Amino acid sequence: MSSIIRTALIGLLVGIIGTGLGGSIAFLLKRPSKRLLSSIIGLSSGLMIAIVTFELVPEAFMLGGMLQALLGLGIGAFGAALLDSFLSRLRYIQAHGGQGYIKTGILLGVGIALHNFPEGLAIGSGFVAQEGLGIGLAIVIALHNIPEGLAMVTPMRAGGYSSFKCLLITLIAGAPMGAGALFGAFIGEHAYRLIGSCLAFAGGTMLFITLGELIPKGKELDNSKISTFFAIIGFIFGILIAKRF
Repeated sequence: MSSIIRTALIGLLVGIIGTGLGGSIAFLLKRPSKRLLSSIIGLSSGLMIAIVTFELVPEAFMLGGMLQALLGLGIGAFGAALLDSFLSRLRYIQAHGGQGYIKTGILLGVGIALHNFPEGLAIGSGFVAQEGLGIGLAIVIALHNIPEGLAMVTPMRAGGYSSFKCLLITLIAGAPMGAGALFGAFIGEHAYRLIGSCLAFAGGTMLFITLGELIPKGKELDNSKISTFFAIIGFIFGILIAKRF
């Protein structure tokens, strides 16, 4: 097996396993109460904001520069807004949207898939530079993808999707990491500036979805401060993950 194919397979497994582990939590949410779902959505919101703030944006600034990163953030947020409007008009979403929670889960899945591609690029280019670097990046990224899978499945469960369907969608969202790793292995050291642009774009989409969809849905499920408290806990936990790994 060539090293490029092996790198692509590693990237694919990292994406699927990372988001899949988070998605598997859907099987623990058999008959979740609205308060529990609100708490988990709040926790996920805090985690996502921390990931964007302390991982995606700093990496984008370092690899692509401030102007490129800010432009990527803006384009990503605008793209997410367009996708939001498009999904809202789909008949399937209107008929099976579960009060908008399915749309939120799909939007988040798209954001995570976009995020996974540049992370795959990082893994692929890391393996080209040094195998130990590639392995280290793969382990760290797999761990970081677990809360993303959790954030994705919770609104889908609130909208009525089955646990198996939620898990399957999280696995699909992790797959673009394999394509990113393949591309990164091909272009190697030239990938880093492209990674910065992709990370900024993904950060913009995830920021729009978290602030515009996840946080309001958490408040809507349980009209108390519990989602806010859990969002703060998630944010603190996200900082610990970002700084630890």
